[in-house]
Amino acid sequence: MSAVDDIRDTVTKNDVVLYMKGTKMMPQCGFSSRVAGVLNYMGVDFVDVNVLADPEVRQGIKDFSDWPTIPQLYVKGEFVGGCDIVTEMTLSGELDALFDQKGVAYDKDAANKIREANA
Repeated sequence: MSAVDDIRDTVTKNDVVLYMKGTKMMPQCGFSSRVAGVLNYMGVDFVDVNVLADPEVRQGIKDFSDWPTIPQLYVKGEFVGGCDIVTEMTLSGELDALFDQKGVAYDKDAANKIREANA
């Protein structure tokens, strides 16, 4: 199975997937840390894939999404975006709406606290 096939399989079989540098418990870059931190704080159950562990996956995710940077967030098989997009969506409430639309459980109070802290 190629890296792209493995990626396709991972994003279709899991509700929320974050391709990141490091892991959700030990991110290894600031951008990955920010997205994982948002998801963790909001109580989202997500699969983390450490692109630093496999060079083929690190390049494969860029090819799969046609997006040059990491982290990359997928919700129900759909590419959402990287750190800047996820941050903007969190602050605008669009991430909440996406989770609601896709049936992904999250802590709405935590999402509101993020927005209040950044208002």
